[in-house]
Amino acid sequence: MTTFVDRVELHVGAGNGGHGCASVHREKFKPLGGPDGGNGGRGGDVTLVVDQSVTTLLDYHHHPHRKATNGQPGAGDNRSGKDGADLVLPVPDGTVVLDKAGNVLADLVGEGTTFVAGQGGRGGLGNAALASARRKAPGFALLGEPGEARDVVLELKTVADVALVGYPSAGKSSLISVLSAAKPKIADYPFTTLVPNLGVVTAGSTVYTIADVPGLIPGASQGKGLGLEFLRHVERCSVLVHVLDTATLESDRDPVSDLDVIEEELRLYGGGLEKRPRLVVLNKVDIPDGRDLAEMIRPDLEARGYKVFEVSAVAHLGLKELSYALAGIVGETRAAKPKEESTRVVIRPKAVDDQGFTVTAEQDDDGQPVYRVRGEKPERWIRQTDFNNDEAVGYLADRLARLGVEEELVKAGAREGDAVAIGPEDNAVVFDWEPTVMAGAEMLGRRGEDHRLDSPRPAATRRRDRQAEKDEADQEYDTFKPF
Repeated sequence: MTTFVDRVELHVGAGNGGHGCASVHREKFKPLGGPDGGNGGRGGDVTLVVDQSVTTLLDYHHHPHRKATNGQPGAGDNRSGKDGADLVLPVPDGTVVLDKAGNVLADLVGEGTTFVAGQGGRGGLGNAALASARRKAPGFALLGEPGEARDVVLELKTVADVALVGYPSAGKSSLISVLSAAKPKIADYPFTTLVPNLGVVTAGSTVYTIADVPGLIPGASQGKGLGLEFLRHVERCSVLVHVLDTATLESDRDPVSDLDVIEEELRLYGGGLEKRPRLVVLNKVDIPDGRDLAEMIRPDLEARGYKVFEVSAVAHLGLKELSYALAGIVGETRAAKPKEESTRVVIRPKAVDDQGFTVTAEQDDDGQPVYRVRGEKPERWIRQTDFNNDEAVGYLADRLARLGVEEELVKAGAREGDAVAIGPEDNAVVFDWEPTVMAGAEMLGRRGEDHRLDSPRPAATRRRDRQAEKDEADQEYDTFKPF
């Protein structure tokens, strides 16, 4: 049974926003008490959080589909719907989040580090929030937005100070077991270690972690053996320790050639591994032939610039010197690292000519013109519109016109009756453009307006109402339901 998983594909779905409510207050002697429909609740987010008690992605291997709860719809009497509960998913320290194309979305290192993998949908506004000077009793409400659905890949990269690398059966597991309290599986056959093992070592005042990585073979950087699966666990380690077997029984191998092969694989893998500080451990010197071979090759290794230690994990020889030498290198590496800066808020203002949307001319399969509108606002407004309600459609048309969409369509060459698509190609709302279309609801004069307000008004009132309409065009929903 699988007990360690370091790469999974996770399918997350944030909660949908609740729909707004269209309601009119009614009580005795007040048959038309005004709109009182409440707003819908926000959908829950899906958030990844680093938890030190979690060491594997096994839980997501067995249960890869995770969904947050939806927001509740609004109700009459100005009652807003309940927000959906956020779904918090604990992940191990060192988890990298990627999209399906392999682009890194987040690198989660450090207890409590978070990443919102799926953002909950906004709740729709009720008709009480949509009321204005010219629309005193809206007969519609906005729909809640769907939550973000996303497929992400989680990869675990071990967070350790020291990594033990070498051929299978070189004695890495035995070494970590005597240097720390780790209890890895130890046997006399290759590939005994199938998962990385972590141990904590104390040398004087320095405490550091050491990782035993599964054995590497020629071609590991191209995926042979367990190479690609576990070379990434070496990426975060500050120090590399080559564990060389001086008592190997294979006639075609020797410690120096083993070192050259592993160094080449580290270089081919990349990630800056070729620049990490490293030292060499000649293991199994308790065996006479092993000690003789160690004494023979040590001068050659030192001539290459390596610090060499002769040890025996079985006889506990040379371990103290090795642990203190590693502590010294780890301490120097930590001191050389720049201090982490505190979190900064980066403000990126929009360009002065940014209209918030684009209009592009395309052609459909029959060669007919199609004008595609893309932008965060128009696409969000489309998702929030109930197309079964003529007044809601009129309100959408008013918003698009005030945003400047109709003006840009004219500049792009659109004519009455041409197809206009709002949204991406695979999920767009398409309609025939009629810039002077009247909404079908009987109560409407112009789009989204109430005919009961057509009586003459003073000039000051008209100016105030025009300003109210302009302010409404700039109003963002997140002033009601912020994320």
